Amino acid sequence: MRSNTAFEEDEGVTLSDDEARVGRRIAEYRELRGLTLRGLASSAGVSPSFLSQLENNRASASIASLRKIAEALGVSVADLLGTQSGHARGVVRAADRPAYPSGSGSTKYVIAQPPMRNLEIYNGIFEPGGSTGDDLYAHGKSQEIFIVIQGSVELSLGEDVLLMHKDDSIEYLSSVPHRVVNVGDGVAEVMWVTSPPTV
Repeated sequence: MRSNTAFEEDEGVTLSDDEARVGRRIAEYRELRGLTLRGLASSAGVSPSFLSQLENNRASASIASLRKIAEALGVSVADLLGTQSGHARGVVRAADRPAYPSGSGSTKYVIAQPPMRNLEIYNGIFEPGGSTGDDLYAHGKSQEIFIVIQGSVELSLGEDVLLMHKDDSIEYLSSVPHRVVNVGDGVAEVMWVTSPPTV
């Protein structure tokens, strides 16, 4: 009897439902990442033919191989073994969002969870006077939409300085140097939506 957690790199075997699901999920994640079969195989250190057989449920993989494939996809082995559909990955609770304090009176929260699909989404909380940093920054060359959820902020965008309030939004290229600072008396909340992801 085959174990559902001890996969072997066997070809031409009858796969359990769990093993077949792994192949489908690898294919889903690969497509979401925009990776070719050959590209993922190269990153994971497995052969393209083995990866093709795995995705098409004609082979199963060892845990060691799954670890390499998961790492190349930017997911965990648990994500590949899970039963949840690749179309939705469940609720991200506010308390569980990855947080990145800037040290400049602001914290950025990751909304779109890796692997990034088509959008990169961050939520930012700024204390009064808080900012994204002393300097303007740029990243990639993507479409970025900046939305003020609460409060008043000053957005420096290239040579322009714009005062923005609740529900104001603006679209720009992420390659244009930009900076945000909370100029209000209370906490400000903003959101960045970037497509395609620049991470």
